[in-house]
Amino acid sequence: MTLPSIEKSIVADMALAPEGHRKIEWVSAHMPVLNRIRAEFERDLPFKGLKVTICLHLEAKTAYLAKVVQAGGAEVTITGSNPLSTQDDVCAALVEDGITVFAKYNPEPAEYKSLVLHALETKPDLIIDDGGDLITLMHGERPDLLETIRGGAEETTTGIIRLKALQKEGTLTLPMVAVNDAYCKHLFDNRYGTGQSVFDGIIRTTNLMIAGATVVVVGYGWCGKGVAMRAKGLGANVIVTEVDAIKAVEAHMDGFHVMPMIEAAKKGNFFITVTGNKDVITGEHYDVMQDGAIVCNAGHFDVEANKPDLAARAVSIRTARKNIEEYKLQDGRRIYLLAEGRLVNLGAADGHPAEIMDMTFALQAVGLRYVNENYEQLGAGVINVPYELDEQVARYRLESLGIGIDSLSDAQKKYLDSWS
Repeated sequence: MTLPSIEKSIVADMALAPEGHRKIEWVSAHMPVLNRIRAEFERDLPFKGLKVTICLHLEAKTAYLAKVVQAGGAEVTITGSNPLSTQDDVCAALVEDGITVFAKYNPEPAEYKSLVLHALETKPDLIIDDGGDLITLMHGERPDLLETIRGGAEETTTGIIRLKALQKEGTLTLPMVAVNDAYCKHLFDNRYGTGQSVFDGIIRTTNLMIAGATVVVVGYGWCGKGVAMRAKGLGANVIVTEVDAIKAVEAHMDGFHVMPMIEAAKKGNFFITVTGNKDVITGEHYDVMQDGAIVCNAGHFDVEANKPDLAARAVSIRTARKNIEEYKLQDGRRIYLLAEGRLVNLGAADGHPAEIMDMTFALQAVGLRYVNENYEQLGAGVINVPYELDEQVARYRLESLGIGIDSLSDAQKKYLDSWS
């Protein structure tokens, strides 16, 4: 019997499914928190009879989240949130598991957008979004697709920025849980996950030494903190650039050199952007970079390092090796751009470690259940993950590691609640 998901889906090659299944099986064995939530979902069926559309970086860990939501009774559709992070074997495996998939690796921009629209045109009741891609597409071009949606959950810093902008305008029409702002997300995923996976992507792609190199980290939010920490651990000389005085002081006191980007541009061997903003590296910075400088991005969109400015200065552009574009400038200097300026940790590697995404995707799963059970009371807006759910995920993680912690006594609780 042919699965309905096979007839509906648009993927590159179903013959790739066996390798995709192996990848999903591997990560699921290292995601004990999500496994525990899956058991709860199988028991309670919180999404029974509902449609859920997911837009995330479509690799094995995301695939397992989709299967957990499916275990909760949902009819799941999934699409990719970045053209270079989609893994075709994982897509094929999900289709065989009964999940509808609209995603391919590296489609043309028009096809990429059409795949996302296909996922939304299933008219979901709930969504999981990354970077606000689904939300902005619906609010901007397809408001008719908002009619069925009860609410959803957002994964990233960039997505929260876009949601808050919509909320400020008064145009956000549904409750969206800000998963990115939960402690178990930004303290661990943004810091430890980004820190490790960025260098995974850089090292896999370049096969170059980090020790002794000068690494410029552009932005010192939670992601920047993680990248700087890992660069230091690998033996790099680390420079941080910032626009926020408080974060700049923090970077200085953490032991890093802090300076304006125009000065850092003269010194760096590797440049890593982690700001969520545009044009943090522009033409004036390329003009003073050293020969052989390597530029990459770990923010959601490929606008942090200005690619048109770089292309305008190049007399030739060629692929030096997979995921490395060489821009040769008029004076003979070469600047290398990794993964087309897209997310280097996903475009050139497999993203964050499974253990990190276990906690993040657990928050997505419980956050989605929370918004489904409370959407009428919540109303439209950006909703914080309740602390009890955040702590629940942390406790599940500790228990999976066999780690116990203390509890406050009644006397201690009373003391903390008292003013005297």
